Amino acid sequence: MRQDSRFEAGQAVSARLFAHFLGESFDWLVTVDPHLHRIARLEEVFPIPAVRAVSAPLLANWIKTNLPDAVLLGPDSESQQWVAEVARLAGRPYEVLRKVRTGDRQVEVSVPESAVLRDGTPVILDDIASSGRTLVRTIERLVAAGSRAPVCLVIHAVFAGSAHDDILAAGAARIITTDTIPHPSNAIGIADVLAEAFGSLGVRAGTSID
Repeated sequence: MRQDSRFEAGQAVSARLFAHFLGESFDWLVTVDPHLHRIARLEEVFPIPAVRAVSAPLLANWIKTNLPDAVLLGPDSESQQWVAEVARLAGRPYEVLRKVRTGDRQVEVSVPESAVLRDGTPVILDDIASSGRTLVRTIERLVAAGSRAPVCLVIHAVFAGSAHDDILAAGAARIITTDTIPHPSNAIGIADVLAEAFGSLGVRAGTSID
């Protein structure tokens, strides 16, 4: 879903190609927080019934229970769709940082000068942690700016290679993930939102979910 446009000559718009590939093999799809940016809705690309299960209420509840002084941070403009909603549900302030990616593992992140960041616990919210470079650079910039050690809240815990250890070594106080991908950092279960999505799909598509 991230390859939702042709960024360089010769590239395939693989989000649309992959959606049609799945459509040829499955009757319906439920997915947790897919990357929706230039493609606004799953229905735009999937030829089968497709439902987005939303983890924002679960993330917000975890924050309210564990970090009542949280200040939510999105590492880039594409993260705003998750950060703004989680912040609203948790009743906490948020900021969206600016990221410039110059390669697969080269990332620069700008951190604003904000008194709110120094007064609360920074919580970096991201949809996917794969190489971990975005989180590492964000943590390094926050620590250099004098903020508290941030908590990283991640929806999909890919953690390729040493990414998880690299994020902790950069200065993260804690890494919390949902259990969409099994990992020792899993602390937020998404079974309930999946069950709700299955139910709504069954009603709309006339599909039995037994």
